[in-house]
Amino acid sequence: MSGAPAMASWDVRLMDFAARLLLAGVALACVAAAAWWALRQPVFAIGRITVDGDVEHNSASSLQANIVPLLQGNFITLQMAQAQAAFESAPWVRRAVVRREFPNLLHVTLQEHVPVAYWGEEGKQLLNAQGEIFDGQDGDDDGSADPDGLAPESETAASGSMSSMPRLDGPPDQAAEVLAMYQRLAPLLAPLGLRMQELTLLERGNWRARLNQNATLELGGGTADELATRLAQFAATAGEVAARHQRQPQAIASADLRHSGGYALRLHGISTTHAQP
Repeated sequence: MSGAPAMASWDVRLMDFAARLLLAGVALACVAAAAWWALRQPVFAIGRITVDGDVEHNSASSLQANIVPLLQGNFITLQMAQAQAAFESAPWVRRAVVRREFPNLLHVTLQEHVPVAYWGEEGKQLLNAQGEIFDGQDGDDDGSADPDGLAPESETAASGSMSSMPRLDGPPDQAAEVLAMYQRLAPLLAPLGLRMQELTLLERGNWRARLNQNATLELGGGTADELATRLAQFAATAGEVAARHQRQPQAIASADLRHSGGYALRLHGISTTHAQP
């Protein structure tokens, strides 16, 4: 007989615990719903975006029009990684640092690409100083051009500096290697007074260069040191070879540096001649 009251007491305690647990769950759900409602009130909307850093090709107005619609959430719920990716999708932007500033301000600091070369067979893409390929489409097209159709002075200057950049090409995943090879080889042409305008990494690891007077150099394959040695020998002797035929280095039409111990040189108006370094 004594076991029945004890069992009843246990059942009462279990029911009381379940009731308390249910009430706690309901209360927690109410708090969550209230928080969800509160966080979506207009007071938490992003009120303003300020932009600093590199803003030559993007402005606050262009970002407001093109990037802000990509942001999901308000000042509190905005995912910062998603916001950073959205701003980095803007033309010319290499890095974006996004931070909140209470009560409702987003502060964005931009780092733009610094172009050093055109990339690709048609040169429609650009290569930055880190060897990264990017699209050179201008992101700040807000109609601020001169009414006579003339570009602003700063844009004209930038366009002039870009017109002297070389064109590089090769497998996209080897863009940094192509840039490094160009930086290694281009200065070696100084003795001839010529400039390397293009450098291409071909299939099977061969390299081809084009000079400012439209001459083509077949550089062959090998390490950077091997190519530099061959090109330096060519630059040191090709001017003398051209002079023997009453020609200037600008008369070089093509050269094949893949020959062992020398190179084949073609001058405008002169048949191919072989030279030893």
